[in-house]
Order: sequence, then C-alpha cells, then structure tokens
Amino acid sequence: MKPIDIPYSKNGPLWSHWTLRYAASLLVTGIAFCIWFLWPVMREDAFDIFIAAVIVSARFLGFGPALLCTAASSLAIDYFALEPRFSFAISSNDYGRLFVFVAVSILAAGLARQRFHAQTRAEQIQRQMAAMVESSDDAILTGDVNGIITSWNRGAERLYGYSAAEAIGMSVNVLGPPERPDEVPGITTKVMRGESIQHHTSERIRKDGARIAVDISLSPIRNQRGEVIGASSIAHDISSQRRSEEALRRNEKLATAGRLAAAVAHEINNPLEAVLNLIYLARHRPDSQDQYLEMAEREVLRVGAIAQQMLGFVRESSSASPLNVAATLDDVLQLYLRQLNEKRIQVEKQYDRGVEIRGFAGELRQLFSNLILNALDALENGGQLTLHVAHGRAWSGGTGARRTGARVTVADNGSGIQQADLTRIFEPFYSTKGDSGTGLGLWLSHGIVQKHEGSIRVRSRTTAGSSGTVFSIFLPDSVGRVPDTQNAQDSAEWSRGTAL
Repeated sequence: MKPIDIPYSKNGPLWSHWTLRYAASLLVTGIAFCIWFLWPVMREDAFDIFIAAVIVSARFLGFGPALLCTAASSLAIDYFALEPRFSFAISSNDYGRLFVFVAVSILAAGLARQRFHAQTRAEQIQRQMAAMVESSDDAILTGDVNGIITSWNRGAERLYGYSAAEAIGMSVNVLGPPERPDEVPGITTKVMRGESIQHHTSERIRKDGARIAVDISLSPIRNQRGEVIGASSIAHDISSQRRSEEALRRNEKLATAGRLAAAVAHEINNPLEAVLNLIYLARHRPDSQDQYLEMAEREVLRVGAIAQQMLGFVRESSSASPLNVAATLDDVLQLYLRQLNEKRIQVEKQYDRGVEIRGFAGELRQLFSNLILNALDALENGGQLTLHVAHGRAWSGGTGARRTGARVTVADNGSGIQQADLTRIFEPFYSTKGDSGTGLGLWLSHGIVQKHEGSIRVRSRTTAGSSGTVFSIFLPDSVGRVPDTQNAQDSAEWSRGTAL
C-alpha cells in the first residue's frame, strides 16, 4: 500500500505547531457539539459523540490536544447536556458519569496515540525500505503466484534494460535463457512452496538480447495468515567477476601447459633419438631393415601420442562428452614419468578400468595434472604416489538417493599440509609454496570439480613418520546405483588417509 503523503511546511508538518494543533482540538470539540445539538438521536447520550471527538484529536493531533478536547467536552457536557442545563452544578450521579467519561477519554486518547505512533513508525520504515530498494544497485523485483512481475526497481531497469512500466505485468519467464525454458518456472514453483533460494548462479536475457551472468536470491512473500502470495528476487550482476575468473583460468591453463612443455620436450627427444638410431641401422643392415623400420614406426606413434596428450590440456570443449576416468588419469601420469623416475617415486595404481563419466576432458586433465604436480612437489626421493579410481557415491544426501559416479583418489606420503593451511588451500592466490606457487592451481581444481557438480576433500598429516596428503574427488555420472558394499569400501579407503 502506498504511504500517506503528509503535507509539510518549511518548519515541519503543517499541523506540527502547537497553536494549530490545540486550536484544531477545540474545533473538533465544537463539531462534536454541533452534531449533538443538531442531531436529536445523539441527545440521548452526549458521551458517545464527545468520546469520538477525543479519539479523533488523539489520532490526528496528539495526546496534549486530546486532553484539551477532553476538558472542553467535559465542560460542554456539564453545561449543556446534564441537568440542570446552562449551569455547572451537577448531581452526585452525574458527577460519577462525568468522571467515567474523563477516564475513558484519557484511556482512549492514550490508545489512539500509541496506535498513531506505531502507524507512523511503520510508515517511516516502509518509506525507508522503499528508498533502499529503489536506490539499490542490485535488481530487486517481486512477482505474484503466477510469476507476473508486480514491482521493479531502478537496479532492475539498469540490469535488464526494461523500464518499470514495461516490466510490471510481464511474466518473469521472459528473463530466462531460451535453451532452459524450465529453469525459471521451476525456481518459481519452489519459492511458491515456501522455500528460499540463496545465491543461485545463472544467466538472464536483457531486453536487447544480451546475456548477463547473475547471482540470484529468492524469498517467498507471505500474507498475515502465512500464505505465500508472491516472491521477491534480488539479482546481482557477476559478469565482470565471471570474466576475471575465466581470465585466471586461461592464464593458469597456459601456465600448466608451460610446465608440461619441458616434460613433453624430453619425452619427445627420447623417441626421436631412437628413430634416428633405427634409421641409421636400417641403412647399414639391409637384412634387418623391416624390423628396424617397424620399431621406428612405433617410436613415431609414441611421439604422436605424447602430442595428443599435450593437446588435451589446451583443447576447449563446449559440451561434456563420455570419457574413461582411469585412461584420462593415466594419460596425464605419462607426461610426468621423467620426474617420477628422477625422484625414484613408486607409483601404485588401483584402477577400475570400467569407470566412465560425462565430463570436459581438457579440464579434468588439468585437474589431475594439478594434483599430481602438487604431490611431486611434496614427495622426497623414494616416496610413494597412490592413484585410485573406483565407482562410488556422493558423500552428502540420503543413503537411498545419493548420486553415483567416479571416486578418484590422489595420495602421497610427502611433507603434508599444515592444519592452518587446510582451510584456505582452495582460496585464490593462497599458496603454501612461497614465491614458486601462483595460488591458483587448487582454486581452479575446485572450480573444475564444481563445474562437474562433484565434490573434493583433502586430508593431510605433517607428523614425523606419518606425513602425507590425500585428495579424494567425486565426479557424478548418470549411471545406475552401486551397492552399499561399495560405499563402505569408499569410507574405509578415506579413513586410511595418509596410510595409503
């Protein structure tokens, strides 16, 4: 409801001056007297009309004018209404009635005053809230149970491009992306059931057709009976934040490719050198020429495989595709064989070769690469790296309805991570490697896991003789459920921690 506009003068409300308010209370008393005098029905009991005058004075003029109205009404009743009329002499019975009138008038004036002050405070709060909503940089809008927009602030005008006149009465579904027609109606249905939705990240379509990334929070609007009559939405533009994060991801992707370049160059040099030797032997030993050429062909194919593995880190994919988790992890591991051999690190593989999911192959390679590189940095000569791929369930949710997918574990018995650092390792620009780390690797790894709607856990120890770190990742799929025995196996694996 629109707040009542109170007329103001230069010095405040028009009736704020005490002379006007007290004079108005006498005028209200005079009007009550005229009604009593001119309306025969009211002459039977003068107290009713004068109590109404006191309430009106208290409501609109204040408590002091109401007291003046009470006094003036008492004199009018005594002089004109009570016997003997036109005299201030009254009987003991009328005196009691007049006393009750004064007490009731004061009580009614007090109650009316309290109600007036409560309404005034409510109107002030309403105006303040309206001003806050109108001046907010965020897009704030409300809709009814049918998803029809009922209010639209200036922030919404700037964000979506529609004016308030255009937007009010329009369906909120117009703002949703056309390729996801069920997203906005689905969210609206949840809110109408009384649910609140916090920080839902999505895209919305502006009036000019441009796409914007937004962070949306929605809450149900209820009436006095607690029934949901609509919904309110607050949307914050995160397009610039998305662009910054994307730039960081690309930079880290390039940095990962750069770190791999040295390993790839070394891996390629070895088969190329072997090819040269085999060609030399084929020239000088014609009798074994076919055997040498066949061996050279295998080395060339090895070079091609290494190049393909490298391309997997930089090739972009617009949609998820089926991939074998163990094969993808093994491809990444092959790129670090030289470092593993130089540090004499033992690699223990526990693969279920049949685990497949739908995902973005390049990003998952980067995820596995970051975890393996971190393990290499933490491991001393002669250390152990354990890689585990198996079917599993998500850690959260009910036991009968949890999602199934791939569980990937990367564990080492290296130096470990301090407990104070564990809570911050997924923050951007936070590194435990000093100047040698960018602080983006694990942050981006966490983002990749979230993009695949999965989850990641870390456990680490730094005690002497029992140090190491375990990263456990769950990546969901759309395959059927796994038996409960598998979930028990996953829990046992996690509890082993750095003992792997």
